[in-house]
Amino acid sequence: QVQLVESGGGLVQAGGSLRLSCVASGRTFSNYNMGWFRQAPGEAREFVAGITWSGLGTVYADSVKGRFTISRDNAKNTVFLQMNRLKPEDTAVYYCNAGVNLGTATRAGVYWGQGTQVTVSA
Repeated sequence: QVQLVESGGGLVQAGGSLRLSCVASGRTFSNYNMGWFRQAPGEAREFVAGITWSGLGTVYADSVKGRFTISRDNAKNTVFLQMNRLKPEDTAVYYCNAGVNLGTATRAGVYWGQGTQVTVSA
């Protein structure tokens, strides 16, 4: 089992920035690719960004490329999502995910956090 706890969400104006954090406990964090997903009201959950277990590889959804940066600190069992130039359409609950498959078709792993709300006002 892997337990994930997100933090860092909040309300921000368009053009602003937020940094999300996800702390993992349980099994060895550095064994897992990590990802961030988001879900807006009435919408399906979608992939945002992913990072390989080593931190050497990253993948982003087209909608966030150039604005969001995913990173990790394996010594602190933590993955981050730096979100810059936020837009109202980025408003969603953001979820941390462990075990994400970052191949040709991104596929979520089985471990999820509880989510953190990000709201971007126009």
